[in-house]
Amino acid sequence: MRKFERAGIDFVMLEDSTALTDIYGGTFESELKWTPRAPKHDPMALASRLAYETEKIGIVVTASTSFYPPFLLTRLLSTLDHLSHGRIGWNIVTSTGDRAAQNFGHDTLPVHDERYEIAEEFVDVANALWASWDVDAASPIHPGLESYVDHTKVRTIDHAGKHFKVRGPLNTLPSPQGKPVICQAGASASGIDLAARVADLVVSAPKGRAAMRAYRDTIRSRAAGFGRNPDDVKVLYMVTPILGETEKDARRRAERYYEPTDAAIARRLIMLSGDIDFSRFDVDKPIPDDLHTEGSTSILENLHTWAEGRTIRETVAAERTESLRLVGTPASVADEMESVIEEVGGDGFLFFGGGGGVLNRRYVDDVCDGLMPELRRRGVAGTGFRGQSLREHLAGAR
Repeated sequence: MRKFERAGIDFVMLEDSTALTDIYGGTFESELKWTPRAPKHDPMALASRLAYETEKIGIVVTASTSFYPPFLLTRLLSTLDHLSHGRIGWNIVTSTGDRAAQNFGHDTLPVHDERYEIAEEFVDVANALWASWDVDAASPIHPGLESYVDHTKVRTIDHAGKHFKVRGPLNTLPSPQGKPVICQAGASASGIDLAARVADLVVSAPKGRAAMRAYRDTIRSRAAGFGRNPDDVKVLYMVTPILGETEKDARRRAERYYEPTDAAIARRLIMLSGDIDFSRFDVDKPIPDDLHTEGSTSILENLHTWAEGRTIRETVAAERTESLRLVGTPASVADEMESVIEEVGGDGFLFFGGGGGVLNRRYVDDVCDGLMPELRRRGVAGTGFRGQSLREHLAGAR
């Protein structure tokens, strides 16, 4: 984490899952053998430790609107924001897969669009709770002060909605940032609406330059439609740069990374399995047309789009959760990244290594000691933290 901070990485996102699933093959074996989803500890506690060990870098934690009560999560995030001196972000997810629901007293999750409806109301409640204290409600403590909180500047929210009933107010001091930075990875129609309506950061993986431009234009247009300034919504593209000292070295590494071995294909399918057991299908045949999910609908839709008649093996081997395939030396990859932002717009990239086994110490060294210095030399990234909080830093970032 300190290495990321020294390299000038703006923030680290801690993804999360709340279930050990046995969907793929009907056992826990593949999940525990191949995926980064388990074993997994709670990111909230980890965020507190990471904040203690660092000074500037942002820490974005993942938490589901399907399982947390709004008051509990809002209070927890506000506390973390104090402990980190204003460096916390919240990655909103709605959860996928009934195995997670079964850990919280439910047999199944609500259907996809209802989960996003719940998420929208959840964020409304959270924002109201964060605003239930005026920023100047608390005064510096000094001798003779009878109360350092002005009770007239604290109020209930009295929310009574379709899914939540919350009186408020929050019983923590105002968050150092006002509220944590809100992040969302909107891909489905409902997800894009949620991101455009509430997110400060939007993480995305549209394929190729044309799709990246179209996605960003959609987010900005929807944000304006919700009465927001589109410039207040930062759009990041997910990439996994494969770096080498030479172009040839980088290509060799990429060939190993993308090689469609049985183990690699299994690992990818496990990560995509959600509530569909892909182990039932012959990977050397096309994806069945009649598959349906109420989990991550955008992933299944993208799989069908990417397939174009190819087999499951060919589709999964060719397509990853990334907007661009970046392979080369730090200089050539930086060239491509600059070119993309200049052409399609956007606010940066999220380096992503999930599900592919690429996020290891060597990869971190490649990015932090190779790519980031090259981007910093060009003045486009890693040039220093701005302001006192993650929100202030992101507002001042290029």
